[in-house]
Formats: sequence, C-alpha cells, structure tokens
Amino acid sequence: MRHRSLLILTSVLTTGALTLTACGSRDEGKSTDASGKITVVIGVDAPLTGSLSPLGQGIKNSVDLAAKTANKNNEVPGVEFKVEALDDQAVPASGQANATKLVGDKNVLGVVGPLNSGVAQSMQGVFNSANLLEVSPANTNPSLSQGDNWGKGEFKRPFKTYFRTAATDVVQGKFAAQYYFNDAKKSKVFIVDDKQTYGAGLAAIFAEEFKRLGGKVVGTDHITVKETDFSSTADKVKASGADSVYFGGQYPEGGLLSDQIKKTGAKIPTMGGDGIYDPNFIAASGESNEGDLATSIGYPVEKLDTAKKFIADYAAGGYKDPYGAYGGYSYDAAWTIIQAVKAVIADNDGKLPDDARAKIVDAASKVAFDGVTGEVAFDEYGDTTNKQLTVYKVEGGAWKDVKSATFED
Repeated sequence: MRHRSLLILTSVLTTGALTLTACGSRDEGKSTDASGKITVVIGVDAPLTGSLSPLGQGIKNSVDLAAKTANKNNEVPGVEFKVEALDDQAVPASGQANATKLVGDKNVLGVVGPLNSGVAQSMQGVFNSANLLEVSPANTNPSLSQGDNWGKGEFKRPFKTYFRTAATDVVQGKFAAQYYFNDAKKSKVFIVDDKQTYGAGLAAIFAEEFKRLGGKVVGTDHITVKETDFSSTADKVKASGADSVYFGGQYPEGGLLSDQIKKTGAKIPTMGGDGIYDPNFIAASGESNEGDLATSIGYPVEKLDTAKKFIADYAAGGYKDPYGAYGGYSYDAAWTIIQAVKAVIADNDGKLPDDARAKIVDAASKVAFDGVTGEVAFDEYGDTTNKQLTVYKVEGGAWKDVKSATFED
C-alpha cells in the first residue's frame, strides 16, 4: 500500500539504530482526503516475509482491523485512518531503514511495533528524537523500558516515546520457572538460547528464578539462528541427565531442537516463551512433541469475553493469515494510538496541533480502555499494567492452555 501525502501512525516491528532525521512539526496534521477529513495512516513495520512472517502478517492485519473499526464507528471525528505496512524481515538493519523513512515523513504521528526486541533496540532513539510514539505489541526485553541496569535494581526509562502492550520477560521468565519447578515438578533443567536479545535475555531470567526456587541448571548451550543441525546440543542434553529443557528463542529453531533432543532418546519436555508458541513449532518436529510447553503473554484470546468481537470481526474481514499470538495485542497497540490522537484532537478544537507528535506521546501515557486483551494502561516506564500469562502444552498435536494466572512477583 503506497502512502500519499497522508498522516502516518506507524506500527513498527523491527530494530535498527538510526541517525535521526528530525521531522518538522509545523505542518503536522494538515493532510486531508477528498471529504476534508484528516488522513491518519497507521503504519505497520513487521516481518512480513521470512520465517516469522506468520506473526508479522497477523500483526499487520490486526492493526488494519483496528483502523477500519475506528473509521466505521467514527471513533475520532474528522479523522480517517489508513494503514501503511513495511517489511523488516526481523532484521535490525531493515528496521532501521524503515524507521528512518517513517521519521523522515512529516505526516507520521505514531508507531506500532516492532515484533523483535533486538530490532527495537536500534529503533528507539530514532523515534524518541522525533517525539514519535511507538507502541510494541510483542517486545518483551526489560531493558527497552527500564534501562540496561534493571537487573541491578536500577530502573531508568531510556525513551519516553516507547510503550508496549506485551508483558516483559521478567514476568514471563519467572512465571515459566515457577511452573516448571512447582507445577511440572522439574528439578534438573538444561538451558539453551539462540544468542539473540530476546532468547538470551529470557533464558537468563528463567535460570535465575529456577535456581532461586531450588532447581538445578545441569547444563547450558547456545545455537545459531537459521541453522538446522542442533545434534551436538541434543547430545549434550542427553548426557546431562536433565529432566527438562528450557529454550530461549523462536519457533523455527525451537521446533527442530525439540525434535533432535527427542531423537537422542531423551524423552523430556522442551519449554520456551511466547517465541515458540506457534503451530509451526509443532510442525517443525518429526518426533512427537507431546508435553512440550510454552508461556505466552495474556490469557487465551479465544477464552476472553473482551476478545469475542475482535475474533468475529477478524473472521469477517477475510484476512488470509490468522491473527496469531500477537493479534489482540496489536489491535490494542493501534487502539492506544487512536485514543491518543482522539484525546489530542479533542483538546485542540477538533484539529491536530502543530506539535501533534509530542502531545500524542503525552496523551498515550494517560490512555486507559478495555481492550481485546483486557484493561489497557501503562505504568511509569511505558510497560503494560496487564501481567496475565498462560502456560500452553502440546496435547494431541496442538497447543492447549493448561494454566492462566496474573503474575505476582
């Protein structure tokens, strides 16, 4: 979808450190369509191609549905929302290029995304320098919102423009460790990660909590993204005597790792975070992976009363790809931006002010509404206040939810 001279609210699923081109705000909010309405484009930057494209397509489609819903209901009088989708292929450099493009357009007013925490790390400064709102539906690395020293108890928000509707790995990693040790009764875990920001960070948080509970880490190893032969790691798992595996990474590698571990004769479960919670994790394994586990943010969307309309509208929209693990969070991220725009326009006599970007960022911090995934609001770091999580288990060749809870530290 080409963008004309339109206002762009952007959904970004990528990372990339950029040299910022500041965009002028003097003419922000002045583009209109044939009917005289202000045109606001919600951009989506996500991995629309490549191994993670099923997640990216679900994000893009969910943002599109939010925009169409806002237009149908005249959610923001005088504004017509449209969507511009950019592909980052889950590559930081591509995310950087996309972010530069978005920031350089004076009509861009906000961002949804990115998907990958590693991509987000290199984009944040760019958006912050341009006062451009960024709301991720999927980033989970704590440092993005709480600073690099969060693990030492030093919390400092790096960028005021960054928000997310997904819970962090501090929540997810601890929740997973507590389930493995207390519920699944596992005491000897072998930990593997993919050396990426998301995977390594999640695995480290899991390991610390598992040991605190009394469990033992009997071995660790690392794999490389996009490789397919993890037999050496599988052999190490087998030799360690582990009764379980925890994997920090994504489903393309996670499914193959689980398969190859089981082929050694180690009939033990592999557990991971939301990065492996996808049907393709199951499909990647030739061996039966009954009993493998994953945590994911929020409660199962299909069981939420708040999500019934979203699910029905998504089906009616005729989208080719499913909304996936982050669909509800993407809709809520886009709706956060829509509500921030609504508040700014309402405070400015029905018009966008010259400093619309900065005001939209301020408005986002005060947003609160009942969304697809439950109550949507943000704390002083821009993190979601919704800390609900679910454990899923592979049963009968499909993911089944086995425990949902609100995390209490």
